[in-house]
Amino acid sequence: MVFREGHIVAHRELNASAELQHGHIDPTVVSNLRVVLKAFANGQLFGQVYGDGTPQILWLHGWGRSSADFAASAEILARGGVASVALDLPGFGASPLPPFVGGAREYADLLAPVVREIFGDSTPTVVGHSFGGRVAAVMAARHPDMFSHLMLTGAPLLAREGARRRSPWAYRVVKKLAALGLVSPARLERAKQQYGSADYRAATGQLRDILVATVGESYEAELALVTTPTTLVWGADDRDVPVTIARRSIDQMNAATNLVVLEHVGHLVPVQAAKLLAGEVSKVIR
Repeated sequence: MVFREGHIVAHRELNASAELQHGHIDPTVVSNLRVVLKAFANGQLFGQVYGDGTPQILWLHGWGRSSADFAASAEILARGGVASVALDLPGFGASPLPPFVGGAREYADLLAPVVREIFGDSTPTVVGHSFGGRVAAVMAARHPDMFSHLMLTGAPLLAREGARRRSPWAYRVVKKLAALGLVSPARLERAKQQYGSADYRAATGQLRDILVATVGESYEAELALVTTPTTLVWGADDRDVPVTIARRSIDQMNAATNLVVLEHVGHLVPVQAAKLLAGEVSKVIR
């Protein structure tokens, strides 16, 4: 494991005694919890390191999110003596933009050597949410010896069944007129803001180009190559990536799989069900 001293950027100490008084932690745990913001790959990536000792878990967040989504789960596990690393994916949180416009496959290629840098010869459990789940699945497919367990939550690994939803008629007209030079770029941008998805509206510049590149991706080929034991933890009320996607993904996989469906939980499993997620992780870590 490589943790270069010069790369520690900031840290915070969580006083367990103070938290105990407020009923926030297990009363059997009284030691301080250390959380460190750290740079990896010469500053290409940043992430939070939770706890002390050799990390056993890698957390990868979803599109438009950050490593903070896993803070609660990571802190629960760290209090039990399990250290972990939550990365900010390139372009999100504290990490700079990636040197490419591409999708989860390109992200996986960028992250793979960083995972080796962080964990060395050990094989962590990787937990990937949504877009981070795509990246985790691709890495598991391309590097079968990298992880001891693959855990996915709300990961859009396959396209939804049925016809692809068409853009609104008004937007298609504006786009066609813009291609003919009859509508200004500013008017086209207003149409994109009006009719685009929430993620599209929030993204700008290179991140918007990356989002466009990822929207239509599907991962049947990668799923068939995954041999790492896999757990899918899904919100029963996930409307962004319905649980049917999880079941179809399992059908594509040759690995040993387990599906855990969380009632009354939506897409943001790491935020909405942090304790339950930590519990599922604790079952599979070595």
